[in-house]
Amino acid sequence: MNNHPFTYMKKRVLIYLFTLGLSLLAINTYAQVPDSTWGVDFENYPTFKFKGLFQSRFTTSLPKDVDVTGLHHSEGKLTSNAFSIKYMRVQVQAAISKRTEVVALVNLADFKNDPKTRVLENAYIKYSFGPYLGITAGQFRPWFGIEETYPVDIIKSLDWSNQYSEFGKNGWTSFQLGISAGGVAEIGNMPFQYALSIVNGNGKNQIQDNNSGKQYLARTVAMVSKKYKVNLGANAGVGSAPAGQVWAWGVDATSTIPLSPKWSFDVQVEGKQAINHALYSATENPSKLIDYRMRGVYVLPNFRYDIKYKNLTSIEASCRYEYFDNNFHLNSNPRQTYTPMVGLEFLKNYGARIQLGLQIDRYKHQISNTTTYNGNLFIIQVQSRL
Repeated sequence: MNNHPFTYMKKRVLIYLFTLGLSLLAINTYAQVPDSTWGVDFENYPTFKFKGLFQSRFTTSLPKDVDVTGLHHSEGKLTSNAFSIKYMRVQVQAAISKRTEVVALVNLADFKNDPKTRVLENAYIKYSFGPYLGITAGQFRPWFGIEETYPVDIIKSLDWSNQYSEFGKNGWTSFQLGISAGGVAEIGNMPFQYALSIVNGNGKNQIQDNNSGKQYLARTVAMVSKKYKVNLGANAGVGSAPAGQVWAWGVDATSTIPLSPKWSFDVQVEGKQAINHALYSATENPSKLIDYRMRGVYVLPNFRYDIKYKNLTSIEASCRYEYFDNNFHLNSNPRQTYTPMVGLEFLKNYGARIQLGLQIDRYKHQISNTTTYNGNLFIIQVQSRL
């Protein structure tokens, strides 16, 4: 009697081994045929960089009738001092190829307020054809002045200028949605940078643009002196807003002068003028749009001493003076702001920083029970870059 189960199992094993042998032969034969990736070293993309910023401050209002927000109180209680967290930023930068990167930046401290139109700051993709041309699309800060060239954690004063904030409300600065092209080139031996942008002009994180109009911005910067790092910039912009046709322009200059191996002096000067269509839209029964115009200028000198003692890297002292009038043609009431400041920098590249300063505001005409009122704020600010 034949051992049928054993014979059947033996045949199955032989068939399996034969099939496995053919498969290995086929794989080995196919491996000898080169394809389009033969000999190519694959790049390790995407790569990621993570950054962060923590910035907190203690603020004291020196006048007894003005609170920490600058609001005047003719009677009643007010908050004269407060601790606050201004920024808790987290940023991820992903390089998905040699020429393409995606950037996202959020400010978690915005959750203490109504997060609508807040929190998300940068969210864009950038493709670089080379140093001469790069294209950015998404939500970013369009280049329309000095203050767009650096983040808040390395500014030479306690905060952004008043004109930067007001021009941001009008769609020219701060975070906007749109597309931009820019790069670096040379005219003879003089380097210059340029940027052309098209933005919605109604701020960040909007669910939908509130009109079909767009704002068109242009900026160019020329380095006229390499020794003293003298840069001269010019801005111009036109566009269409819900209020009508709008425009803006500005000029600026920066310089850094080495005084000794450890001492240096740098200065920024910037002036801008534009139609204030945000104020026009917020006014009941306004007159002509062209009557609502704003202008401002500031000077920011800064002395730096590179001490490099243990963790203390440098000591800086600055005093920004700013003149800003948000409606100079129709109802002029200029605001003059003085901001003397001393900053201690620890570690490298402002890895940690302590700043002490005053914000001194003076108006030509004070208005009771509003923020258009003279005030003096004493501020201690600490920050760490992660």
